[in-house]
Amino acid sequence: MKKNILVIDDSALVRRVLCDIINSDNNFQAIDSCRDGLEAYEVLKQKRYDAVILDVNMPRMDGLQLLEKLKKDGIKVTAVVVSTNTTENAETTIRAMELGAVDFLTKPGNIIETKGGEFRRKLLSVLNAVLYSKNYVRAPRSEAKETESRPVRAGAGKNKLVALACSTGGPKALQSVIPLLPKKLDAPMVLVQHMPVGFTKSLANRLNELSEIAVSEAEDQEVLKKGHVYIAPGGKHLEVASNSDGTHRIVLNDSPAIGGLKPCANIMYDSLMESKYDEIVCVVLTGMGADGTSGILSLSRRKRIHVIAQNAETCVVYGMPKAIAEAGLVNEVVPLNEVAKTITKNVGVM
Repeated sequence: MKKNILVIDDSALVRRVLCDIINSDNNFQAIDSCRDGLEAYEVLKQKRYDAVILDVNMPRMDGLQLLEKLKKDGIKVTAVVVSTNTTENAETTIRAMELGAVDFLTKPGNIIETKGGEFRRKLLSVLNAVLYSKNYVRAPRSEAKETESRPVRAGAGKNKLVALACSTGGPKALQSVIPLLPKKLDAPMVLVQHMPVGFTKSLANRLNELSEIAVSEAEDQEVLKKGHVYIAPGGKHLEVASNSDGTHRIVLNDSPAIGGLKPCANIMYDSLMESKYDEIVCVVLTGMGADGTSGILSLSRRKRIHVIAQNAETCVVYGMPKAIAEAGLVNEVVPLNEVAKTITKNVGVM
């Protein structure tokens, strides 16, 4: 049976284009659409949809106001936010994730690009990942149990780094991880979240507001400090390089996207092979695809690592954690609400 999608956008032309894209895939149908949040609210009170494509800028009731009202009334929706790439809309999109949106897409600047193949591919890819992933990629429980018995972590006093990767569902998941980390975590953290330019800065700023630990968008040549989370900027790859004095710095590069990803977690993990860290705690959270797996596999041959993966039940999309589990590299499989505690257990507090 086809998944039923509700399209909410104030532009009649955009609504038509989005519906046409959705209806072109045999997995989905978009029969209904709404011109603003107020109209959508009345519809969602009466009818359930498998997913909602939600514009953020609309008259009468915008996307954020709709999500707030749905949350207040206990009406659950699987919302994918569509937002233009501006600083203001980036902040709104991050807030939408807090309110329950599972992912977002950047809206093209004109209707020709909206009708184009790239946006169509992204929209259908997100819908397939969010609505079908748990039906076909969840790992068997027996597999998860086997991964939990891998070797113990390095002892206290070691020089460690945390390297985290996530994608679809990541912005919301990170709000259940980063704010729970202690201010004096005894390691720096480098973090790749698949997001475009502008959105990562808003994500970093919001996480910094919510957290005791310092959070910022990473800057080129910045020296890594313990008790600090560095988020790779959208549109740049993040690498870690060693300094002559034993410290490490961030190197941002503008090389081409890898499989459409920029930043790419595999590049981050590959760069750590030459680092001077005694142990690297690798964390893989919700996300489609397998970014991070090949990098962690290569890293495991050169460095001592400890791998923490989010479990299937709490992932929006169980793709990236599944891929790393299937590679036989996971030490601990934990639900989202235990990720921060597990990181802290492995690196300690200063």
